[in-house]
Parts: sequence; C-alpha cells; structure tokens
Amino acid sequence: MELEIMLTGIGGQGVQLGAQILARATALEGREVMYLGTYGGTMRGGNTDSTIVVADTAITTPPMVSRIGAALAMHHEFWSGIEGKLRPGASVVLNSTVFEGEVRAEGVDIYLVPATQIATELGSPVSASMVLIGAYASLSGIVKLESLVEEMTRSLPAYRRQHVQLNEHALQAGYEALESNLAAAAWTRTGGKL
Repeated sequence: MELEIMLTGIGGQGVQLGAQILARATALEGREVMYLGTYGGTMRGGNTDSTIVVADTAITTPPMVSRIGAALAMHHEFWSGIEGKLRPGASVVLNSTVFEGEVRAEGVDIYLVPATQIATELGSPVSASMVLIGAYASLSGIVKLESLVEEMTRSLPAYRRQHVQLNEHALQAGYEALESNLAAAAWTRTGGKL
C-alpha cells in the first residue's frame, strides 16, 4: 500500500515545514516515507510544493508522482498543476480562508478547513500549515496527533523554539476541525486503504 500526498501553496506559508513534519511523523510511526520539496524562483510569493509518499513496504522510486491520493492546498495559486494529478477518490483539504475558486477534479472528496482563520485566532497566522496538516491527520488517520507534535518540536530550528506551543495548539485545532470525519480515513492502523 502506498499513498501519495501533495502539499501546495505560496512561499512563506509553511508548506515545506508542514510536509517535513507530516513525513517525519509517519516515519516515527514505523512506515516507509519519502519526501521531496520543490520551490519556485522566489522565496516568498512563489510556488512551493511538497510530495510525500507513504508506504507499508520499502519505497523504491523517488517521490515524483504523476497521480496522487491526497492534496492539501494552502492557497489557490499554483493549484492547477496539482489538481490534474488527483486520482478518483482522492482527499482534498483546502485552506478555505484564502483558497479562491473551485476544485474541478471529479470524484474527489473535498474538505474545507479555515486554517488561516483558526491560526490567526490562536495568535499565530503563520501556523496555518500546522492547522491543515493536523486536519489531514485527523481525517486520514495516517498519523497520531502526538507524533505530529513530537516531530514539529524536533523540526523547528533553535531560533524558532518560541513557536513550539503555538504550533502545538494549531496542530490540535486542526485535528479537532475534522475529527468528526474519521469515517473517510485513508490509512488504517494495519496500513491498508479503506
């Protein structure tokens, strides 16, 4: 069983950090994982995407995929390149605070999470990516909240340690935002797709 997950947004929204935390949390829970971050030509405001491949057996190819089973979108900018990769039955989690437009892919499940609004209410708008990955973890069952918190704490550089508590609250808030949708789990504890 393999699951391909893509995160997308614009530079400065925490897409790369969020993907790194999600990838590390899946490894912490004993799954095989590969992660690849890509950036546009600018640090802030350009496109930024990350691909994560999670599997219950060894992964032999790099995480450059043509089809994906899940997408997390922090922003609508650059979304069209991701949308074309969605396979039928994919889960799409959108930051509904800033995502404009609609998802045109057919046969996908769309979940709206006001990630930027939730993060702002918590006092840290830059933690919106934490809200979104927390929501996806709750929805999919791919990792436990505790694993996300542990890997977020490990992933933050020393000069960002003051953000640990705010990011933890953002992960928790995201997890609770979609907690009632667990019937749509993409990963069971035995590793198979439902």
